[in-house]
Amino acid sequence: MFELPDDVQEIQKLARDFSRAEILPGAAARDHAHSFPAEQVAQLAEMGFLGMFVPEAYGGAGLSTLAYVVALEEVCYADASVGVTMSVNNSLVCWPILAYGTEAQKEKYLPDLASGRKLGCYALTEPDAGSDAGAQRTRATPVEGGYRLDGSKIWITNAPKAQVCVAYANLAVEERHRGVTAFILESDWEGYSVGKPEDKLGITSSATSELNFEGLFVPTANRLSDERKGFGIAMSTLDGGRIGIAAQALGIAQRSFDLAVAHAKTRIAFGKPIGTNQAIQWMIADMATRIESARLLTWRAAVAKDGGDKARASHFCSMAKLAASETANFCADKALQIHGGYGYSKEYEVERLFRDARITTLYEGTSEIQRIVISRNYLA
Repeated sequence: MFELPDDVQEIQKLARDFSRAEILPGAAARDHAHSFPAEQVAQLAEMGFLGMFVPEAYGGAGLSTLAYVVALEEVCYADASVGVTMSVNNSLVCWPILAYGTEAQKEKYLPDLASGRKLGCYALTEPDAGSDAGAQRTRATPVEGGYRLDGSKIWITNAPKAQVCVAYANLAVEERHRGVTAFILESDWEGYSVGKPEDKLGITSSATSELNFEGLFVPTANRLSDERKGFGIAMSTLDGGRIGIAAQALGIAQRSFDLAVAHAKTRIAFGKPIGTNQAIQWMIADMATRIESARLLTWRAAVAKDGGDKARASHFCSMAKLAASETANFCADKALQIHGGYGYSKEYEVERLFRDARITTLYEGTSEIQRIVISRNYLA
């Protein structure tokens, strides 16, 4: 695919126009103040961007994964903190409920999540379970009518603001991934508490914190799918999360590129624009080529996911996430270099982009994990 379908182009334009008019102008101020973009998230909800592939029957927009990734790229072009909030609600919360939830769970949670009346978070990572997601130590103990959850989760995006949480706990810690079970939690339940917000290097206006579960009772009706199916749910959910991070990374990369080109055309050194120097030209050429390559790979992953071929989609989602996240870091680095000393100042946007890009090679699976996933498809 080299041209987007007409309906997807319309979504892209809608997202682009909105993001550059309503999100981009306040991005620097929110970054400096570490303030959550509540107004912008509410506006995205009104546009249907918080439940993009949730069917209309459950209050969503009923759009394709391809439409989602092009919209998310435009949002992240303006502010990756707003984009990751949107990404988590769509990819990591709405999707697993839609894919694995009961009809009652879908009817109860999806309309509120898609409309923005409630925000979701995804609790998988623990102090001793990051890349090794099977090492879950949060324990789920069967009790009458449900389960008792005890444990902690870290680096949970949206946690300080979320009312709904898709969380994972282990029925048998000694069995590692074989005991992991998924649950839908509500933040006002007794035993559910939010830790202090994290002070992060980048995406500083997204809300991230620890979650603690202490004697948290979860009714059986809120178990997501069957017992011990949680690890498979987590892995398939992360495919969608990875394609969301690929889109986020593309937004950061494209904004870095556009600012670098503009600066190269207007910055005068030795009596001429710096863009006339071969060293700058080569950086621009490499940035452009990497962005186009990563974007096409991300679109391919989206089409594969929409096509329902799980194995093929997983493969391309990892490729897209790897390529796009490393492209974002490359482009942000080169954009800062082209800006020279100005790029190191917080008065210039490339400094924020440089910080925001760094997380994309870490969350939803590090670049190293993506390489393992990709290589298994050839070496198995």
